[in-house]
Amino acid sequence: MFSKLIGNDNAKRSLKRLLANGRVPNSLLFAGDEGVGKRQFALQVAKAFVCKDPIEGEACGVCAACRRADVFVFPKSDKGDDFEQVFFSEHPDVGTVIPFKRNVRVDAIRDLEREANFRPYEAAARFFIIDDAHKMNDAAANALLKTLEEPPATSYIFLITSRPDSLLPTIRSRCQLMRFAPVATDEIERFLIDDRAFTHDEAKLAARLARGSVGRAVSVDVAKCKTNRERMMGVLRNAVETGDRAALLRISEEMNDAKNKENFEENLDILESLIHDVWTLRLSGEDTRIVNTDLADELSRIADNAVGLDLASWLGAIETMRENFAVNINRKIAADALFVTMAGA
Repeated sequence: MFSKLIGNDNAKRSLKRLLANGRVPNSLLFAGDEGVGKRQFALQVAKAFVCKDPIEGEACGVCAACRRADVFVFPKSDKGDDFEQVFFSEHPDVGTVIPFKRNVRVDAIRDLEREANFRPYEAAARFFIIDDAHKMNDAAANALLKTLEEPPATSYIFLITSRPDSLLPTIRSRCQLMRFAPVATDEIERFLIDDRAFTHDEAKLAARLARGSVGRAVSVDVAKCKTNRERMMGVLRNAVETGDRAALLRISEEMNDAKNKENFEENLDILESLIHDVWTLRLSGEDTRIVNTDLADELSRIADNAVGLDLASWLGAIETMRENFAVNINRKIAADALFVTMAGA
């Protein structure tokens, strides 16, 4: 049921209206930031069709069909061949395609094309969810385009993406767009306390660091986050106050060593939030508007010392680094370059 999902009330109303009027498009594009619930919304639409006891057009969430539609088993293999298929839930009419590493495999889309032409096994229709649709290369996108141009009447294809502009224009033009906004911080905080047993302090920090992403908030390990945040505070201290480039390069090396490299992007997220807080304090002086409220005093001191620094360019450099991850850049070299630039080299 949509009532179980937090945030994005406009999307809820639109999807409810489409379901009530029997006008759900065969192709929907769910676009918005990572972790805001796009896949769960798509799955709720699918469950509304397979549900054995719908309530006002929505899935009941408790019947056997609804429960089966929620259960997927994905391979833990490192072989790309294992991802060249549609993975069905325990319900044979609800399937998904997931990327292998940084790509959705073309053969997975071809398998979707084949499966979409079969009649439903149990429900009124079949549903296919493509996760991270922006990871389709041209071959995969063109294979999907054939199905989108002439969709079978009883098959629905939902594309999930955080980067809709990366999709081919011909793909976007054949899908109805459903936009998803970041979830309000207070809603995430309540969810973490009520549903995930976070303490109030843990929920406050995780919700603010999540930047509107429920998925990111749920995955936050608060203790580990604080350790990583202290390391990123070291970046700010050395970049703004001491100019110690050797210390910055040591931090870069720590970020990329064997025990920390899996947290590299999380560290970037934390650094970005700290820089943004310093920028906010430089502009307004209001510590109520920052993310890391428990570090307000130290961040205020750093902000006082950041006069004349181009904090916006630092944030832009981090975003550029993220975009370049798609081409497998050397993260150690990229971090070195970022930190040295911050230190004014």
